[in-house]
Amino acid sequence: MRMKKFINDPKNLVAELLEGMVLAFPDKVQLANRNIVVRAVPKEAGKVRLVTLGGSGHEPGLSGFVGKGMLDSSVAGDIFAAPGAPRCLEAIRSACANGESALLIVLNHAGDVLSGNIAMEMALREGCKVKMVLTHEDIAGGPNPDDRRGLVGFFPVYKVAGAAAERGASLDACLEIATRMESNMRSLAVAVSTATHPSTGQPIFHLEDDEMEIGMGQHGEAGTGRMQLKCADETAEIMLNMLLDDLAVKSGEEILVLVNGAGATTLMELLIVFRRVAQVLMEKKIKLVRSAVGEFITTQEQAGFQLLIARMDRELVDLWDAPADAPFFVKQ
Repeated sequence: MRMKKFINDPKNLVAELLEGMVLAFPDKVQLANRNIVVRAVPKEAGKVRLVTLGGSGHEPGLSGFVGKGMLDSSVAGDIFAAPGAPRCLEAIRSACANGESALLIVLNHAGDVLSGNIAMEMALREGCKVKMVLTHEDIAGGPNPDDRRGLVGFFPVYKVAGAAAERGASLDACLEIATRMESNMRSLAVAVSTATHPSTGQPIFHLEDDEMEIGMGQHGEAGTGRMQLKCADETAEIMLNMLLDDLAVKSGEEILVLVNGAGATTLMELLIVFRRVAQVLMEKKIKLVRSAVGEFITTQEQAGFQLLIARMDRELVDLWDAPADAPFFVKQ
């Protein structure tokens, strides 16, 4: 089927979407360079800067979370592709100018990690005060954390580390908070239909009309296995139980739940899924202390969702509740 999208020349997709973002939110973000989105009002001197990187085509992730209480800059790559290391180094240099320090947050995808590692190596050689945290919470990757991809887990890491930085926490303290959040969260994705690559018009993967796949990656990477399409309650229960088992959540513990739409799944569906998740947690006597339902990272018109749970402590809850003001996330 012919791709139907409101775009212009595919070669200009990233430039035009970033231009649109800064025009839509001029009080929050601006372009420091052609693909580096920064806060319109820089953070006060002496506070840790948060930097991230990743491919475009997943809006609002990742650049949509640049703003007070969250990121200071985001390096946007081409559609579904990591930005090059030189651009990442440029963002780190800028963040660390005048003796400032920075925390680089990278999702565990091969291209992102490669660019992040190279940029880190060069930045440290130049004397930049920067440290890096890798998010890899997708349990579909297997038992080895190094094999697990980063899905929507970037979002709570941005939120708590960004709040800590805004309050003046040191670089080591921000790294510890980000690492604590990252190590206590798990995610899993399900897909029921594919997206088309906006530059080529080609489908990313194929599923039959009566199929779904749990464990599918951000770009259609193979999951834990295809199965017959299930209803919302069945799907929520399958995924939640897998996550609870992997994180070894016990009765009485407190968790955060995120339900992230993949791009074409309606808010109605996401709320129905969340409803069952909340019910199961209540049945298991696990306390749902915080939640968020919506679109935080998408893959064009792919249909499905990501479910994330995270074990919370009092400090993480407090940081989650702190104010934030980014184009696509505001917390008073």
